[in-house]
Amino acid sequence: MVLLAAAVVALGGGTAVAATGKEPAGPVQPNIIAAAIYSVGQPTIAPPGANDWNCKPSAEHPNPVLLSNGTTANAYENWANLSQRLADEGYCVFAGNFGGSPGAFLQTVGPVAGTAGQLATFGDKILQATGASKLDVVGHSQGGMNPRYWIKYLGGASKIGKLIGLSPSNYGTSLFGLLTAIQAIPPARDLVGAACAACNEQSTGSAFLKDLNAGGDTVPGIDYTVIQTRYDDVVTPYANAFLKPAPNVKNLVLQDVCGLDYTDHLGITYDPIAQREVLNALDPQHAKKPNCTFVPPVIS
Repeated sequence: MVLLAAAVVALGGGTAVAATGKEPAGPVQPNIIAAAIYSVGQPTIAPPGANDWNCKPSAEHPNPVLLSNGTTANAYENWANLSQRLADEGYCVFAGNFGGSPGAFLQTVGPVAGTAGQLATFGDKILQATGASKLDVVGHSQGGMNPRYWIKYLGGASKIGKLIGLSPSNYGTSLFGLLTAIQAIPPARDLVGAACAACNEQSTGSAFLKDLNAGGDTVPGIDYTVIQTRYDDVVTPYANAFLKPAPNVKNLVLQDVCGLDYTDHLGITYDPIAQREVLNALDPQHAKKPNCTFVPPVIS
């Protein structure tokens, strides 16, 4: 349902919706540090270009785009650049805050199943508001992995057309051995889990990931794209981001596209090469070669 009647209505990610149907949004940011600093005082503000609940998808872009946050990140922090770029390209773009205390700066830290459930509910609201039959998901880190729980267990297979992961934690991370070591020490593991249950679940070989990946890590009918950087310093080894080869899977390394791109895990959502590849994955019929003549320095 398009929100027209109420002057202020609470919806989905917990941000107020004005009578115009648009949530208050912050400005475009050049990197995740600037976005994080801006969002400290207003962590529920929407990313620029996102959460216009009156938006109707065009014939060129019939699927609205749902942006799915990484561990500890709120929506503005993660997407305060790419969201506007997608909107400028004519997409209906939506982002919310899940897996954390309502209104808190830190989000996406609770158990993945709970976060995925909230994401699925938000996705249903998007489909209802836009009238679309399916949506596409672009996720960073955990946000590229946890929609797969939605697909496998919460009915997402019939609602998602494309899943595009930016450095997703599909097969977890050892965090250069640190997270693996923590899992071997129960008091340390429990301490981490109390603050960030999703962190333990994303440890390489966790029971959660074994279950998620059992029986195949993809399903027919959804197009999967993984966009990864060799300089990932969170998902380690970086190849843990990749899905198993399949006709509907594309695993892409940024440095194979542009050897000058040194972006890391936190910087990838702000990286122009990665953003171009997101647009290409969303609309492969109008794909464009990324401009590799200049890549700004990594700031993350």
